[in-house]
Amino acid sequence: MLWSTGFIGSKLGAPYADPMVFLSIRFALVLPLLGVITLAYGATWPTSKTQILHCIMTGILVHGVYLGGIFWAIDQGMPAGASAIVVGLQPVLSALTAAALLKEDIRPKHWAGMALGTVGLVAVLGPKIGVLGSGINPWTLAAALTAVCAISLGTVYQKRFVPGTDLLAATFWQYVGALLVSLPLSGFESWSIDWSGQFIFALAWLVFVLSIGAILLLMVLIRKGAVSQVASLFYLVPVATAIESYFLFGEILSVIQIVGMLLVVLSVLLIRRRA
Repeated sequence: MLWSTGFIGSKLGAPYADPMVFLSIRFALVLPLLGVITLAYGATWPTSKTQILHCIMTGILVHGVYLGGIFWAIDQGMPAGASAIVVGLQPVLSALTAAALLKEDIRPKHWAGMALGTVGLVAVLGPKIGVLGSGINPWTLAAALTAVCAISLGTVYQKRFVPGTDLLAATFWQYVGALLVSLPLSGFESWSIDWSGQFIFALAWLVFVLSIGAILLLMVLIRKGAVSQVASLFYLVPVATAIESYFLFGEILSVIQIVGMLLVVLSVLLIRRRA
């Protein structure tokens, strides 16, 4: 539920600032807040340059490239629900990457669940592709697909190279990596910002609820569970985002799209069902 509101916050703030400018401000606000929290809890900071670089690389992938692609696609008119649906492909990519690089075991029920979830995602996304004014075109799809590839690889990278680093300290360095992506790109955009109430609310929500709360929860999940198990939860993000987008932005769902959402939910239940 928390992760899905990230797409809503992106759409709420999109009219008031360019995407990379929006992200740069967000990351710049998160860093001192997270630094204070890390110090207050007495977290152990990584001392090895290799550890720090691994954390920064994770941040480049999980925050910088992922959020950069999503924010840009939404800024170009892609519906929040549709962008979340593309990101819903993340469980498949994460599971395959984890199988290849981490030698994680993917059981038949996982394959069946991922196949069912993919069919559900196609059912939700399909009716919108090519519709004039839908915001879904080769450019926005490419940006969203780049984003999902980045977070899939970043999830596996986190599991493989940053397993023992303190979560708070690691996340702080990850946002340093994120800022290394967004800040240079923001130089190609206008820094003209409309500090409206809606923009401030969206920024505050993304900083406190998403960048600190939801991200730390994700890092805990990755550390405690298999990547394929954690990634399966992402199938629920498009469903939650689509419902929220309907009430907030009037993004309409057809009957076949609702059926697709139900398939997505069933896929998560199948993948996460215990013997």
